[in-house]
Amino acid sequence: MLKAPQHQVAGHEAAGVGNLGPLVDGSGSFYKPLQDDKRGSNEVAFYTLLSTNNGIPPHIRRFFPRFYGTQHIEASDGSGLLPHLVLEDLTLGRVNPSIMDIKIGSRTWAPESSEKYIEKCLKKDRESSSLPLGFRISGLQIYRSKELGFWKPGKKAAQKLSTEQVKLVLRRFVSSNTLNDLDLKPDCAFASTVYGGSTGILSQLLELKAWFEDQTIYHLYSCSILVTFEKELALQGKNPGAQIKLIDFAHVYEGLGVIDHNFLGGLCSLITFISEILTAPSECKIDVSAKVDQKNLTDSDGIVVHDQKKLTDFDNGVVADQKNITNSVNDVVPYQKNLTDSVNGVVADQKNLTDSVNGVS
Repeated sequence: MLKAPQHQVAGHEAAGVGNLGPLVDGSGSFYKPLQDDKRGSNEVAFYTLLSTNNGIPPHIRRFFPRFYGTQHIEASDGSGLLPHLVLEDLTLGRVNPSIMDIKIGSRTWAPESSEKYIEKCLKKDRESSSLPLGFRISGLQIYRSKELGFWKPGKKAAQKLSTEQVKLVLRRFVSSNTLNDLDLKPDCAFASTVYGGSTGILSQLLELKAWFEDQTIYHLYSCSILVTFEKELALQGKNPGAQIKLIDFAHVYEGLGVIDHNFLGGLCSLITFISEILTAPSECKIDVSAKVDQKNLTDSDGIVVHDQKKLTDFDNGVVADQKNITNSVNDVVPYQKNLTDSVNGVVADQKNLTDSVNGVS
């Protein structure tokens, strides 16, 4: 029986009456409804080409969800049969996974996007850490305990985390002392087993980085890295199953022989933050702000999301300290190019990936 995914942290959700979103069958398949504009056909085209592209090394291919084609199924909103991508269910077999959806790139819109869509994306980018850091957290859940369940902030609240709040969340994600709402001293107890090691998150990110330093096949816009692990296994001293997967390919364009500096820059920035947690664990024990300054992490309407913990509003406003995209390129994310240069220069004449797939789009 198809049902809404239990551990979805970002994107459109099927939960609730009349909502169109992805479904899972409990047997390993994830059904993602195709968007009715060219974004849907773009994603089908990408997965179709990816599955037959011999230029993707096997050790890199494992970072993409398995693709099982498309299928018409009853939509979650009750609108009847609709086409869906059939993908690998990335949370199958996981009991209480901690998950982060991290959108990569300081620019989340493709060069051929309409002016209206660019304005929409720029607004989100400016209100988040995308511009200063080259990535933002689109959604997350952190498992606390059997009694307390998950800490899962609202998606809009997560996307508007400031630079310092993002740093804090990356530490809290691998900490054991996440039970007390007022505790802002993450101990990073699981950093070495989740982020570190030969099979940890950092090692996987570095492997992906090495490929993006050379690959000129694709340019990925608004694509995310999904980070997952099992805290309960880490507590038992077992392998926590730390894993990254690339997801969301509605805005993929041909690379035309040019490196994807936008994605690579954001990836390098994320690697830097993860590396700092591993190389400076003492910082995890520093009280980053007085408790009297803490504010509830709320959704965009100012309503406290159920079961959220308190985070400090480090910037006295979500985006008060964010730099413009030029500073992000020159100071924070050295691999990224200036927004204007990207539009007018190397990627301005990219073609949509679907142009190369006759009949798919």
